[in-house]
Amino acid sequence: YGTLGVGAGFALGAKLVHPEAEVWLVWGDGSAGYSIAEFDTFKRHGVAVIGLVGNDACWTQIEREQVPMFGTDVTCALEYREYDTVSKGYGSAGIECERPSDVDAALEKAKDLARSGIPVVVNVHIGKTDFREGSLSV
Repeated sequence: YGTLGVGAGFALGAKLVHPEAEVWLVWGDGSAGYSIAEFDTFKRHGVAVIGLVGNDACWTQIEREQVPMFGTDVTCALEYREYDTVSKGYGSAGIECERPSDVDAALEKAKDLARSGIPVVVNVHIGKTDFREGSLSV
């Protein structure tokens, strides 16, 4: 039930079917925790996927509904983790972005790495937002 964390499997399939395509896997930090180990698979099988982690150090999709309902964010707060370092541990590349001014260069570097056959995770620290305020999670 649900689709949290399944993106890495989808990215693997997309890249295998279209090996010439630039394949991006866009995650939140909570979702990345479910399947970042697939960067080991990507590396071992030469599947150069680019993973982009929007890291806001929170289960924001859950928090958005939990706080108004229950008045607490218990279990929603995370910490900024080094998903880029995790990727390196699996033999892939990793890039961390803590400032907006670094994002463009990091994304270009990720594209260069992927073109050379190296899977890469770009860990972008982002802030809080009310972007999806009022939307439903199912």
